[in-house]
Amino acid sequence: MEEGKSNVRAVERALDILLCFIEGTDLAMSEIAEKVGLHKSTVHRMLATLEDRGFVERDPSSERYHLGMRMWELSAHLSRSDDQSVIWQPEMERLRDRLGETVSIYVRDGLERVRIQAVQSNQPVRRVAPVGARLPLYAGASSKVLIAYSDRFVQEQIFGDPAWLLAFDLDQYKQQLEEIVQQGYATSFEEREPGVAALSAPIFNRHGQVSAALSVSGPSSRLTMETMREYSPVLIEYAKRMGTMIK
Repeated sequence: MEEGKSNVRAVERALDILLCFIEGTDLAMSEIAEKVGLHKSTVHRMLATLEDRGFVERDPSSERYHLGMRMWELSAHLSRSDDQSVIWQPEMERLRDRLGETVSIYVRDGLERVRIQAVQSNQPVRRVAPVGARLPLYAGASSKVLIAYSDRFVQEQIFGDPAWLLAFDLDQYKQQLEEIVQQGYATSFEEREPGVAALSAPIFNRHGQVSAALSVSGPSSRLTMETMREYSPVLIEYAKRMGTMIK
């Protein structure tokens, strides 16, 4: 039994190491050890095994690691026919071209939101949105959308979790969620990052459940509150159209 637990833990550690490359494509062993909270000797052994199997590659000149060809071979076999992030991309590009700002798709995963797709703005000064990034659920327009349109049970789970940190009154926040449902979209103005603003609308599946949040973000100097109000009908229109594309 103890051996089985040890084997499972080894797999978990190996996966944690691979997940480090979501936040950086080129990492030193010390950086990986810090991210996963393991001793360098343990990480060194794990990396050696992953390197031997082709999941990571090491640059001998810099002693830094990046994902290996085995990862790309696996990704080539992913089924793309039902991948909504791929299906939605053309609509996201059209929305980007129409509004001129970065367009992202977020889904909720526990107390975080994950950016599963993004189309960057073509403007010189723009909001850069890396795909795969995990962000806290307590701030941002898309976070508010994902919470506002969740059922009461999910909302109470979120609000009751010890990790949920609110820097504002919960009753006021719930009132804000009700207003978001009434108007059909949410906004954020420098809530998570200085100089960044965003607006977001829900994408519903055929059962009327929120599937994802469609977000437009950019510099707050361009995305003023007045501008976001003007953009909101366009955003809602695209979100509704993308909802019809869900199988």
